[in-house]
Amino acid sequence: MTEKPIVIVGAGIVGVSTAIWLQRDGHKVVLVDRAGPAEGASFGNGGILASCSCVPVTGPGLIAKAPRMLLDPTQPLFLRWGYLPKLATWLLKYLSHANAADTTRIAKAIAGVTADSLNDHLALAAGTGAEKWIVPSEYAYIYRDRAHFEEDAFGWNLRRENGFTWEEIEGQAFRDWDGIFASDLGFAAKFDDHGRISDPGQYVKDLAAHVVAQGGQLLKADVTDVVRENGQVTAIRAGGENIPCSAVVIATGVWSGALAKKLGLSVPLEAERGYHIELWEPNFMPKAPVMVASGKFVATPMEGRLRIAGVVEFGGTEAGASQAPLNLLKKNGIAAFPGLKWKEMTEWVGFRPAPADSIPVIGEVPGIKGAFTGFGHHHIGLTGGPKTGRLLAQMIAGRQPNVDVSVYSPARYAQARH
Repeated sequence: MTEKPIVIVGAGIVGVSTAIWLQRDGHKVVLVDRAGPAEGASFGNGGILASCSCVPVTGPGLIAKAPRMLLDPTQPLFLRWGYLPKLATWLLKYLSHANAADTTRIAKAIAGVTADSLNDHLALAAGTGAEKWIVPSEYAYIYRDRAHFEEDAFGWNLRRENGFTWEEIEGQAFRDWDGIFASDLGFAAKFDDHGRISDPGQYVKDLAAHVVAQGGQLLKADVTDVVRENGQVTAIRAGGENIPCSAVVIATGVWSGALAKKLGLSVPLEAERGYHIELWEPNFMPKAPVMVASGKFVATPMEGRLRIAGVVEFGGTEAGASQAPLNLLKKNGIAAFPGLKWKEMTEWVGFRPAPADSIPVIGEVPGIKGAFTGFGHHHIGLTGGPKTGRLLAQMIAGRQPNVDVSVYSPARYAQARH
């Protein structure tokens, strides 16, 4: 057992998963988060263990479609135009991957951390008290008809190449599966062996409470630096004081960029602003979580409410919620589920960490012993969090993970050291 603890910066799903797997390896851990567990994207995500969500947003054809989408208020892509000058460099790098070869490469990398999400979560949560929030379920992508589905053929072929299989149901078979959808929706691609989290925020809070119950520390503080001596991490600087540690994991989502920079990494990282609305005490729920393709939103049954989440907006982390994305979610949600009624609606905006190449940054920082990263999961943080934590625990122990982790390596962002 190490004498000095391992510090994990960030108490979202990635940080908490890392802490649990490290504890199971016999390490002392300290979780540090400026707001506490599950206060960011881990609270407000779609709640789906979406193993099949390996296809990045930057598919072929995005460059042609994006300008039209931005100018069409019915499309799920928004931009705060005043933010464009700050966004421009990142955006050019991001769009440079919108081709078939890069999309194929990225999808394979994403599938490496998402493909077995339900089992990864069950293994993570076993014995923690948080198991009760994990619900094995189907997961379906809903389309107007087969022709609409076939417009996404490139992405579906990528899923097939990465080992995913699904059932296609249409017409009466679709109605028999779940009859609550609008009449203009008549086709589903349905996956088995998926799952949902019925309260994502409470789930991560319960996992964090387990870390503490097992002897881990949880500190609320802002980490400002990583202290090194002779190329080895010795402490972190938080709340104006040094906390000694043998290793550090940077897992603080969209806010990881500044600390990564201090470790010599120049990660092109942007906030992909995501929204959700929750309809409390609805008069019905879908039988399984669904992605409604026309509106690019997911609808997930949760404890006492239906969460409708989605929309991509670029505009940084400083500005509050925009009304247009929330209005679009409401409009599309109501259109997909005619007859839906509810007691109360709540709204949320949060920030997904989006590296320009859409691949999470997981691994040891080159040239600094004991510095590790685990961030940049875009839309798949909840789905890929447990696997990421397990991979990091294996790397910290010096064990060889059974997936090719080189694709996630922070080395791709290392600045030349003079």
